[in-house]
Amino acid sequence: MDSETKGTIRAFLDWRWSEVPLHPYKEDGAAPFRAITRQTLFSDPGFGCELRYFEMNAGGHSSLERHAHTHGVLILRGEGHCLLGEEVRAVKQNDLVTIPPWLWHQFRATAGAPMGFLCMVNQLRDKPQVPTGVECAEMRRNPAVAAFLDRK
Repeated sequence: MDSETKGTIRAFLDWRWSEVPLHPYKEDGAAPFRAITRQTLFSDPGFGCELRYFEMNAGGHSSLERHAHTHGVLILRGEGHCLLGEEVRAVKQNDLVTIPPWLWHQFRATAGAPMGFLCMVNQLRDKPQVPTGVECAEMRRNPAVAAFLDRK
């Protein structure tokens, strides 16, 4: 029997899954981010989607981006903040976040501890866009967004 007919179990230990490679979040220079890694847990054409786990060290953050695809996020550990368009919200373990197409978003581990989340996306998807200088300036007109973006 091959793995397609008998299934697969990947053991979990210390926020890693056996036989799942740990990758950098993105290519260096692709977009600003800090102290974050990625594990792709499921990626199969039969699913039509990917389930990925991202982990940020304390003070880490994902890139500020938007794209045509929707995705869903489940915070698995830690807490922090999430930018969704013009709204900054605190997020914690077990919170669910839905990100619609073309909404600027970013996650930050702001509680002095690691934050990890699952992210479900289409397997075939567009590349994220990062904001231009003009778009950043427009976002910064909102004081809450400016304060969020200025956290280093």
